[in-house]
Amino acid sequence: MIFGMPHGDLLLLILALLAAGALTGVLAGLFGVGGGTVIVPILYELFRILEVPEAVRMQLCIGTSLAVIIPTSFRSFLTHKRKGAVDLSVLRIWAVPIVAGVLGGSVIARYASPEIFKVVFVVVAGFSAVRLLFGRDSWRLGDDLPGSLPMRIYGVVIGVLSSLMGIGGGQLSTMVLTFYRRPIHQAVATSAGVGMLVSVPGALGYMYAGWGRAADYPDVMALQFPLSIGFVSLIGAALFIPTSVMCASFGATLAHALSRRKLEIAFGLFLLAVSVRFLLTL
Repeated sequence: MIFGMPHGDLLLLILALLAAGALTGVLAGLFGVGGGTVIVPILYELFRILEVPEAVRMQLCIGTSLAVIIPTSFRSFLTHKRKGAVDLSVLRIWAVPIVAGVLGGSVIARYASPEIFKVVFVVVAGFSAVRLLFGRDSWRLGDDLPGSLPMRIYGVVIGVLSSLMGIGGGQLSTMVLTFYRRPIHQAVATSAGVGMLVSVPGALGYMYAGWGRAADYPDVMALQFPLSIGFVSLIGAALFIPTSVMCASFGATLAHALSRRKLEIAFGLFLLAVSVRFLLTL
């Protein structure tokens, strides 16, 4: 027995998590997302098996997801930047507001119920899926990006929602940029940079948000140091990061090989599947 689990079961979980990490990396590069929409559901099942209490399970999944996203988003961003697709002017405007929103979301995470996180997942991912699958070119908020103040407000909203979902902010920032007629490839590439702005303060914020909560559950090994710090599972991150980083550049390269419409349809179907998955757990 290791961590209260039979050796065979633990080996299967490790292999499954490594495979999921590879898928996470491909999705991070392909869609400009940090992979949280894949990581969170898988970690939810893992922590259920490890008997992490429902009261803190979703928070632990989200905090761990944000930690995993750090290297994945960095790798994806560099690949897109080398291809000249990233709009750095947008990232400069969004940097401070997004970080502020992420830290605010981390504070909310300390007190919110698990259902709040799931509802945010379903609403945001579902709306994004409908926009990508059924939206028309006439569904626009403008022909160009708005001024500094509206963009900063968008940044705060992206930061808060990303922090509550455990995502890199990819689908949110991509949706905003495409609503203002930015090409999907540029939107996806720029969103990879948003992942870096979300993941680092987000992971640190969830460490703080969960600080001391392990003492409330002394018999739950998955919550104890050194396996976890606050709401970030170090062992979960360690299993995801290697394969996700290795596969991120492949996904980014694949994104540039697809047509605009194919990329939109693939992204929409992916988000729709995520929405249904969490809707069934409410």
